[in-house]
Amino acid sequence: MDRPAVRGRSTALAAGVAAVFLFLGLVARFWHPVYGFTSFLQLDSSNDDTKIAAFREHPVFVYRDTGGYDGFFYAQIAYHPTLAAPELARAVDGLAYRGRRILAPLLARALALGKPAWIVHVYSLLNVAAWLLLAACLWRLLAVRDAWGWLAWAGVLFSAGALFSVRLALTDLIALTVLAGAMLAAERGRETAAIGALAAAGLARETSVFALPGFWERPWISFRNAARSAAAVAPLAAWIGYIRWRIGPSGAGARNLGWPLVGWVEKWRLTFTDMRTSGETALIWTTILATLALTIQAVYLVARPRIQDRWWRLGAAYVALFLILGPAVWEGYPGAATRVLLPMTLAFNVLAGRNRSSLAWLLAGNLAVGSGLLALKDVPRDPTEFAAVRAGGTACVARLVEGSYSREHDRDHVWFWSRGETRLTLEAWPKDATALRLEFAARAVSAGRLVLRQDGREVWRGKIGVETSGRQSVPILLTRGRGTLEFAADIPPIRESAASNARLLAFALYDPRLLVTKPGPD
Repeated sequence: MDRPAVRGRSTALAAGVAAVFLFLGLVARFWHPVYGFTSFLQLDSSNDDTKIAAFREHPVFVYRDTGGYDGFFYAQIAYHPTLAAPELARAVDGLAYRGRRILAPLLARALALGKPAWIVHVYSLLNVAAWLLLAACLWRLLAVRDAWGWLAWAGVLFSAGALFSVRLALTDLIALTVLAGAMLAAERGRETAAIGALAAAGLARETSVFALPGFWERPWISFRNAARSAAAVAPLAAWIGYIRWRIGPSGAGARNLGWPLVGWVEKWRLTFTDMRTSGETALIWTTILATLALTIQAVYLVARPRIQDRWWRLGAAYVALFLILGPAVWEGYPGAATRVLLPMTLAFNVLAGRNRSSLAWLLAGNLAVGSGLLALKDVPRDPTEFAAVRAGGTACVARLVEGSYSREHDRDHVWFWSRGETRLTLEAWPKDATALRLEFAARAVSAGRLVLRQDGREVWRGKIGVETSGRQSVPILLTRGRGTLEFAADIPPIRESAASNARLLAFALYDPRLLVTKPGPD
């Protein structure tokens, strides 16, 4: 191998490693000491009262001011994969519909060894593992050795469909990873493994069966292809039959399909309408680029028919799906279509990368990368969180209930201003007696005394002034995993400025920290 080729392959490998570290860095930002990565599940307060018992017994992040999404449904199914538990009917919207995608819940339960405390955390990270596995599989499929191959590789991994599946803990990327493995096995002549993996992909997401043409061989109409198709579809068909027997028919998903291109046209119309009325400029423009990317992928596949190539046949099947997707799949920002059509994105990039199509095609077909990166941009924070800790099998979160303003911070400190009285609630897991220590410092607008009470009983009293006090450490004992704290100061609040909406400030609590002094069982 000549030196330029070696340098090109080394550069591509270095860029690939850098991309993996970029992804892991973006994901790591979502970690929380108590909730782990469960913010990926998008469980919101409207579903807080209907969630399964395991989600009450173990800490799961709850969004207070945004809508929920489907990931938390699948995570709950992982606790009851037979779908027989009565609590699932109340907790999972459209159980018969969502229950079809059973592979991810089964994987989470198996990898967690059936331990309830682990299942939700394993499920939260399944897509992260799928992304890494897909990165390795796709590197081999594309035989990445230069910028062309790297662009095709990164175009799939950082697409809107892939990263939104990670961000929302959905099943699409898991299905794509299994499907990519199936295609790799098919290319290596391992027919049984390929059809088995395709069947598994169908249990991750039912639209995976559209990939069947990629596994056929000439002659196209033959008993062998019919047998392949039957073997690949049989597990999904059997599972749907079980669901129908156990739960009944599903009425969900009626708007997922429609007349050709009607949903696509409506997508453009609504997006351009929102462009004139919405202030979400980045969201709208990245959605436009993502929708354009899917369109370009479809045009590329139609314009370059290669019926002998299994990747073209797979991509062409998803072009057909592209045409009939209904408004429910296209709506939103960027919309579920970017996830449903991930196999088309995969097929486009494999073909464009292997055939060294022009750079213009490769870049235009991967315009969804901006939307993908936007998916992992913002890390959710509970605006009411005061402090959190996990140690020795015990976890606890303290939340602001009333009397305090939002969290403020600089490079060195975090603080919360109070109007004069601040009330906190503490919740711990497991739900037994928990011994903690609350550490904090304080300062005030003038000299005075600060009192801390737990459940109405005074547990600490001290002097505070305009300079930040030394750190205090107060023992706290929770009963059945719950408790209430109240800070009160005998200091009259003052306005921070002359503005009509200026805050009333009395004292501030600095750098609060919870410590577990008597860990619960691990």
